[in-house]
Parts: sequence; structure tokens; C-alpha cells
Amino acid sequence: MSQNAELIQKIENVIDQIRPYLEADGGNIRFVELTEDNIVNVELLGACGSCPMSQMTLKAGVEQAVKKAIPEIKAVEAIN
Repeated sequence: MSQNAELIQKIENVIDQIRPYLEADGGNIRFVELTEDNIVNVELLGACGSCPMSQMTLKAGVEQAVKKAIPEIKAVEAIN
């Protein structure tokens, strides 16, 4: 397994742990890609896609959790 594939698996594991909290509010999140410079692109779905607080949720919740679990990750960005 490449280092990239291993990182992606770790990212998806962290996102899976966060997903129930987003689903509780009618939202969801989908991993899209890991860029060459270790930025995670995700898509915010459902209520999260239109929620004005979604950027705060993304940065304070998702990004912090991902960076804590995987220090190599520089940022988490929503592509939508």
C-alpha cells in the first residue's frame, strides 16, 4: 500500500468518526481527494452544504480532528 493510500485510509477513518455528528444535524461529508501538498478536499452534503456555520464546523471540527490524527495534513478544504 502506498503512503498516499495509507494516508487516505486514515483520513476516511477520521471522517467516519465525525460523520454521525454531522448526520445528527441532517448533514454529511464525503472525502474527495488528497492533494500533492497534503490538503484534504471534502464535499459537505445535505444540511452542511448550505449551513452558514459549515465553514466553522469544517475548520474547528473536521480539520482539527484530521490534523490531530494525521499531523502531515496541512488543511481540510470544502470544494462546494
